[in-house]
Amino acid sequence: MANIVVLVKRVPDTNARIVVNGNQVDLSAVKWVISPYDEFAIENALQHREAHGGSVTALTLGPSDADKVLKDAKAIGVDEIVRVWDDSWGELDSNGVQIALTEAITNLNADVVYCGKNAADTGAGSTGPGIAERLGWASVSNISDVSFDGGVTVTAPADGGSAKISLPTNVVISCDKGSVKVRKPNVKGIMMAKRSQVNVVSASAPSASITFVSHSPPPAKPAGKKYEGASSANEVAKLLRDEANVI
Repeated sequence: MANIVVLVKRVPDTNARIVVNGNQVDLSAVKWVISPYDEFAIENALQHREAHGGSVTALTLGPSDADKVLKDAKAIGVDEIVRVWDDSWGELDSNGVQIALTEAITNLNADVVYCGKNAADTGAGSTGPGIAERLGWASVSNISDVSFDGGVTVTAPADGGSAKISLPTNVVISCDKGSVKVRKPNVKGIMMAKRSQVNVVSASAPSASITFVSHSPPPAKPAGKKYEGASSANEVAKLLRDEANVI
């Protein structure tokens, strides 16, 4: 019976319009959600519990605003929800985040950790492998399918195709979309989640070694060009070859 931890992160809705105001990203009007790949991690963790028993703890790092994504995970079916935070922290870089989460995972006596392959806001993909390195555990990334017959076997990208890998107990599994269908919360789950208590824990984290100076939007795309008729074919082919580099 495994003690399973699944990492969830609070990120801006991927459909939200991001605005830069005063050299900083303005997120005041943005809806916050569970990072999409973390939803696949939650589903795989729940299937792991259903196959082999045990419990699933959703873990996040952040201030109290992050409680909502934990309760969303609770509504889907996790057993416990834990948030690691210390009010003395400022902005943490990826190194600090991984160190703090590793300490929390160790204190939770986890046997296996699931997480999304990357977060929708940063896209770095470093959290899973970084935590595995600090734990001294195995790590497998971008898995698309998981089988629990007689253990844990995952499908992951490999040169020229994919590979099926049998995993040990102590492993960090970073999840891609794959074929898994993420379950939706039912009314009972939503009501239980509203009443659930978030367990807040502290951890150690170094000061950030990277500081964001300013944000700026990407340059505006140039206006498109429109061509009509067969007489434009040579010109279009030339532009596709010399400017767009697609042929």
